[in-house]
Amino acid sequence: MNEKFTTAGIGELLWDVFPNHKRLGGAPANFACHCNQLGAESYPVSCLGADPLGAEIRVRLQEMGVSDAFVMEADAFPTGTVEVVLNAAGKPTYQIHEDVAWDHIPYSEELRQLSARLDAVCFGSLSQRSGESRGTIRSFLQQMPEHALKIFDVNLRQHFYSKEQIDESLRLANVLKLSDEELPVLAGYFGLEGDTMAQLGMLRERFGLRLVAYTRGPDGSVLVGVYENDDFPGCEGVAVDSVGAGDSFTAALCMGVLKGWSLNEVNRFANEVATFVCSQKGATPDFPAELIGKVVAP
Repeated sequence: MNEKFTTAGIGELLWDVFPNHKRLGGAPANFACHCNQLGAESYPVSCLGADPLGAEIRVRLQEMGVSDAFVMEADAFPTGTVEVVLNAAGKPTYQIHEDVAWDHIPYSEELRQLSARLDAVCFGSLSQRSGESRGTIRSFLQQMPEHALKIFDVNLRQHFYSKEQIDESLRLANVLKLSDEELPVLAGYFGLEGDTMAQLGMLRERFGLRLVAYTRGPDGSVLVGVYENDDFPGCEGVAVDSVGAGDSFTAALCMGVLKGWSLNEVNRFANEVATFVCSQKGATPDFPAELIGKVVAP
């Protein structure tokens, strides 16, 4: 029998706007949607504008079977949008609009009650660029159970981060997910030395983390745990659009860890999921039955 885990992604919920279409986006929201597909009771926690773009997001979430119960509404701020341009390899660059609804996520008793029953949450650095959302995220994390996974997906974007913000987030987290492009930034901030494995180990030890996940795009990923490490070389696949692939990796990692899998099993599955998402257009494609079946018994 499947155990039903409860997860959330707190932070940005927005439209990724491409040259000729738009798709649902925001790393924490993508995480929540992916966890939902993988069998969790999963919630995006964010804020939308009282506008047509916000209403469209609610319809899209409903179509995906994802609850918007903890997606608040702001009359004074518009729904967030991000201009996305893909290069020939499908790698995105972003132009993120400021002072939008997800910069103003209000804390509430409902959020306190949700956080107190979670098995896992994912949060990043982008949604902490404003004081209001940063305060809400930190209060939310502090109310979570001791056993819960608090996954900090660094997700550095434009200029919306600082050493102090990253340091404070790492102290609130117990799992870190970062990419090969982000490790050099953290190495500079925290004086990390040696090769990649040494730097990842230093991060894990310095901040008392249960797990560090380091992604290398098509070259796979490394998981650094308390008692063991795992290096997975990646999966064969064709990259069409890598938007959301990292978020799907984090969701698959989360579900595998919650289920008590070995690091090798977790790493392989997370790469399989991310490789599939890279092969599709958009950040939250429907997963094939064979992927879902690995975590959700029929």
